[in-house]
Amino acid sequence: MPKMVLLAAHLTLNANNLNEYTRKVELSTEVEDKDVTTYSSLGWKVVLGGIKSGELGLEFLQDVAATKLDSIMWPLLGQVVPFTARLDSAAISASNPQYAGNVLINGWNPLEGSVGDEATVSVGYPTSGAVTRTTS
Repeated sequence: MPKMVLLAAHLTLNANNLNEYTRKVELSTEVEDKDVTTYSSLGWKVVLGGIKSGELGLEFLQDVAATKLDSIMWPLLGQVVPFTARLDSAAISASNPQYAGNVLINGWNPLEGSVGDEATVSVGYPTSGAVTRTTS
C-alpha cells in the first residue's frame, strides 16, 4: 500500500504562493444528502446527492513584515479569490493532482496565540462554486 508524508505541499491564494507560511492545508468537500424516501422503499431510507460544498482549512506561521503574509491576506478580507492546492509542489500529474477553485475570505486572525506560542493563524474558508481536480 502506498504511503506519503507531506513535506512540500503547495498552496496559492489569489495567485500568491504561500508555501513559505503554510503549516497545514486541508481541503474538505461534501454533498448534501436529500431524503427522497417513499412508501415504495419498504421502510428503507433513500437519498440523493444535493448541493456540493467545501472548505479550505489553513494554518499559517504569521509574518507581519511589509509584503509578507499579513499584508497579502488583509486586503483580501471579504473577497472571493482563486486557490490552488496539491500534495506536493512538484509539477501537476496523475500522481500529484491539483485541486482548484474559489474561496470566500470571510475572516482573518492577525493575532492568535498565548505566551511562548508560535505566531500562527488558523482559518477556514468556504468554497464558492466548483472545486476541480486536474492531473495535467
